[in-house]
Amino acid sequence: MLDYIFLATFVAVGAIFVPGVVWLGSLFRPSRPSAVKSSTYECGETTIGTAWVQFNVGYYLFALLFLVFDVEMIFLYPWASVFTSIGVVALIEGVIFIAILAFGLLYAWKKGALEWV
Repeated sequence: MLDYIFLATFVAVGAIFVPGVVWLGSLFRPSRPSAVKSSTYECGETTIGTAWVQFNVGYYLFALLFLVFDVEMIFLYPWASVFTSIGVVALIEGVIFIAILAFGLLYAWKKGALEWV
């Protein structure tokens, strides 16, 4: 029961602290809005035209696939470090995991998600 009281106290303090600090900051920071501050800023250069530019969705798919497979491969490092002590069950689970990743990569390749054009 005592653990729940500590947890509730922690959540309550966090729920009060975050808005309280934001409110306290609004009291002390200067507020001088101007047209220059509200304008679009891009790397120190003045913008030309609209900021709306459409990119090929293939770039996003390629980046997401890279992140997914990169993060999933990170899961193999702890598995490989204790592989000898776990045994055959770990080998079977590792093969299944790599097979699922290979199937996902093959599926993305067949759907054309890895094409640049």
